[in-house]
Amino acid sequence: MNPDGLAISLGDPVWIVIALVGGFVARSVKLPPLVGFLGAGFALHALGAQSGLLLDELADFGIMLLLFTIGLKLTPRALARPEILGVGTVQLVAATMGFSAVVWLITRAQVGVLASLSLQSALILGFALSFSSTVFAVKVLEDRGAATSNHGQLAIGVLVIQDLAAVLLLAASSGSWPSIWAGLLVLLVPLGFVLRRLLRRSGHGELLVLFGVTAAVAGTALFELVGMKGDVGALAMGMLLAGGPKAEELSKALSSLKDLFLVGFFLSIGMTALPTVAGAVLALLLVALLPFKNQLYFLLFSWRRIRARTSWHASLDLTNYSEFGLIVALVAVESLWVPQEWLPTLALAIAVSFAIASPIAERGDLLYTRFNSHFKRFERRERLPKDEDISDRDIDVIVFGLGRMGSRAYDAVYDAYQGRVLGVDVDHEIVAAQVALGRRAIHGDATDPEFWSRASLLVQRLHWVLLTMSSHEANISAVERLRDRQYTGQIAATTKYPDDAAQLRGIGVDFAFDVYSEAGAGFAAELKERFKQ
Repeated sequence: MNPDGLAISLGDPVWIVIALVGGFVARSVKLPPLVGFLGAGFALHALGAQSGLLLDELADFGIMLLLFTIGLKLTPRALARPEILGVGTVQLVAATMGFSAVVWLITRAQVGVLASLSLQSALILGFALSFSSTVFAVKVLEDRGAATSNHGQLAIGVLVIQDLAAVLLLAASSGSWPSIWAGLLVLLVPLGFVLRRLLRRSGHGELLVLFGVTAAVAGTALFELVGMKGDVGALAMGMLLAGGPKAEELSKALSSLKDLFLVGFFLSIGMTALPTVAGAVLALLLVALLPFKNQLYFLLFSWRRIRARTSWHASLDLTNYSEFGLIVALVAVESLWVPQEWLPTLALAIAVSFAIASPIAERGDLLYTRFNSHFKRFERRERLPKDEDISDRDIDVIVFGLGRMGSRAYDAVYDAYQGRVLGVDVDHEIVAAQVALGRRAIHGDATDPEFWSRASLLVQRLHWVLLTMSSHEANISAVERLRDRQYTGQIAATTKYPDDAAQLRGIGVDFAFDVYSEAGAGFAAELKERFKQ
């Protein structure tokens, strides 16, 4: 960040307030707030406003944190799964070729923003349009309590593949060779061990956030010092810290901070220029191509032996254009690879894609039910390992969520049901660990209707379903799925707050356990007994 950015332009705070209003307006009509931020930028540009140093610095800081948090998710084991690496790579190549061809053919009209482009420019724009939005997908998944679902994990994995490809282009855009000292950056690899130890000692509050910001800034500064693009340094530093629960906690802790600073990016992009009439028409044409993008994702997931429902939901999560594509386009404009007029056109296409994708994603189950026969035609008979149908024999109790609370619940009911207990978790590594400990466990997601379609006969014979997932929204969704299947057995669920426990009871949960309250009561009772001695 440039220290001169501390000299705040008088207009910048006002523009941020206007962006806040735009975000509230978008939220009120159930659209992502960043649609409102882009709209506020367009409106301010129309009024003649210009962004100052503060907005520019906020935008740069937001991009840096975005890349750092992406690095925190880059674990080779997760990305190497064929259904993620294969789909992400093939989609990126196929979509880039397809969008590049469309853009190149359209620009033969040579009108305004449609002025004839070189093949290189068309390829870069096709590359930018091939991305889907990480911010949008994660937000939609969190709102639906599906971030840990199978389709959510597939979507996020593909997004990381795309983001990594974008970072490679950003690195190539610097236009200059690194200094001879760049080779010393390999020393960061052994330093990663020290950094991960510091991360584990950083606690859960403000020190954790400060550690993350410091690591991102340090990585950016080190790479710029040796003549490399600083954004790549932020990503590299995130990768050094990736893996383990602490990296995930840091990513969540920085999520709101990252989104806050990205306000400056979206606002400044909107203030760059207004789309011309030809640009607006082109933006709408690009939006009209989104169903083809959706079908490409769906066919590729089906090709990798993913169930039809899971493929459909993962495809819906990815049917949009990306803010990262806008970052790539901005770099291309700065490198004189693409005309500047394309920035507002792409910004408008992204905003409209979010506005359309959000309500459609919420109605994914309804659309799947309506067009079930169409989707099932593409479902392969051969399934991924551990994605096969679940036998209804020898199972009376299912425990969803095999963390500390879930594993204890499993052990508590095991003897009473003579081992007729099954544990289910969305994390493959947790399932493997539970199996190694001798527990009967499979991979699955209670919020995904497709999981229950794998166990269509099992629902009718179950005695108990125990919901010990960390997300309250996921527990709510699981109860709804059970009721949709006319489940008549009993349901127990854990929660962290009394009002959440009341909500669970209100939708038919027989036993809602407030973890914090009950733990406090247990601690008080233990103290009382000890003080009697």
